[in-house]
Amino acid sequence: MSVLELGYLSFPILLIMIFLRAPIGLAMLVVGLGGLYYATGGTTVFLAKLKSEVYTTFSSYSLSIIPMFLLMGQFATLSGMSTALFKAAESWLGHRKGGVAMASVGACAGFGSICGSSLATAATMSRVALPELRRYGYSGGFSTATLAAGGTLGILIPPSVILVIYAILTEQNIAKLFLAAFIPGVLAAIGYMITISIYVRLYPDAAGTREPVPYSERIRALLDVWPVLLVFGLVVGGIYLGWFTPTEGAAVGAAGTGLIALVSGQLDWARFKESIISTAQATAMIFFIVLGAGFYNSFLALSQVPQELSNTIVGLGWSPWMVLIIILAFYLVFGCLMDSLSMILLTIPIFFPIISNLDFGLISLHALQEARFESWFAEAQMWFEGLQAGAIEGMRESRFARELEGANEQMAVLGLGTVADAASLAPMQIAAIFGETTPDVVQAARATLESGATLDDETMKAIGLRGANESNLARVSLEHVAIWFGILVLIVVEVGLITPPVGMNLFIINAMDRKTPMVETYKAVMWFVTSDIVRVAILVAFPVITLFLIPV
Repeated sequence: MSVLELGYLSFPILLIMIFLRAPIGLAMLVVGLGGLYYATGGTTVFLAKLKSEVYTTFSSYSLSIIPMFLLMGQFATLSGMSTALFKAAESWLGHRKGGVAMASVGACAGFGSICGSSLATAATMSRVALPELRRYGYSGGFSTATLAAGGTLGILIPPSVILVIYAILTEQNIAKLFLAAFIPGVLAAIGYMITISIYVRLYPDAAGTREPVPYSERIRALLDVWPVLLVFGLVVGGIYLGWFTPTEGAAVGAAGTGLIALVSGQLDWARFKESIISTAQATAMIFFIVLGAGFYNSFLALSQVPQELSNTIVGLGWSPWMVLIIILAFYLVFGCLMDSLSMILLTIPIFFPIISNLDFGLISLHALQEARFESWFAEAQMWFEGLQAGAIEGMRESRFARELEGANEQMAVLGLGTVADAASLAPMQIAAIFGETTPDVVQAARATLESGATLDDETMKAIGLRGANESNLARVSLEHVAIWFGILVLIVVEVGLITPPVGMNLFIINAMDRKTPMVETYKAVMWFVTSDIVRVAILVAFPVITLFLIPV
């Protein structure tokens, strides 16, 4: 048997072990080590990998973000944020038809923004929302299905532990993935609310009503959610604004939620120890799965299975969109049988090389050049304002002096005087000074881009525009495809969490409401699954929705 055939055989063996209830991390570890042993014909590579893989895997700085986000979720649960979120959403939406269910979804979205775990979001919000749903006459199946679906927002709305794992596996920017997930996450919450609205009109007996809350109480309830807004704004906003890295942001979020829980009186020494232990247990489970995936992926790399699959599929000449749809359909089916983390770690090393070799045309050379030109143009204006002000943020005095001298020399060439004398230069003139060229060249470049044409190398060199050629286009295109694919995978894996028969969220909610038969939950949750499939179709058809906030 060839190494390639052994690689193909490893996948069904792994699935059999998983279906026989072997822990996914252990299954991947055993198959990976066994594959290395048989592929190399001895224990040398086997033992060398066993010695080095543990260190190389867990010495990754990026992995430290996982326990921090998990701890943040633990503290958020204790601090009463879930209750405040639900009360605020219920006060504004509860009087509408299906309003309490909509409030549950809104509260899940808010809690997901500071939790990052689907199961934790579902379990926490169920404790708060299920009694209220029962109190106002909502049917058992509809209530549990709503909370199961709402819980999936925990891994979609940033921060998300699953997105962190995907970013590490594909070597993508965590902050950009978080940013890309924001709009799809909001769309998910809106889609669920629309689904609830349709459901209660078709089945009016499934939902009761409640009296409207006075506006004074609504405002008061809204003000009570300030800790959530503070933590989310500080963590996510701080990451995007460059105040700290994603890992540092996770630590800030954990510290912030811990402090809020302490001030609220919900965090005593016993609960603190319980939170630390729960975080350590969850982290150990995730890290062991990551380690097992590392060994299995090393074997796959040795067997050349991902490369061969990629070359075969590309060679078939199928449309990139058809390949994408087949992969997403695979995730939808297997997501019903496996948990989200296992699916990501098991399949991304196989599917990502395939997607990376396909051209989806998400960005053109013209769009890249236009974006880089506008960025360059804006940088020129800020640069000149700094020269006039006498300082440029982050620039040393020695370099500033050189920049000022160079600007004065270029202005003398153009007959524009000096920086000190310049009162009202046109933006084109400032850009020409910055690019050490003439305003006519800058104007011609802008006119070329506005006409829909692309700039040639000579023009880009003349204005000093960098990072807008074919090689950079390939890099930017790959990044956009990776981010878009990651969000799509996250969504379809999330659908698996609520798809019968083995949706994990369904069992979490059912364990908290034993009175509701599982079959009732199954029937109601399919409405939310349909909403998810429609959303996936929209995001596949319109990638710009996902990539809208991502800079080119």
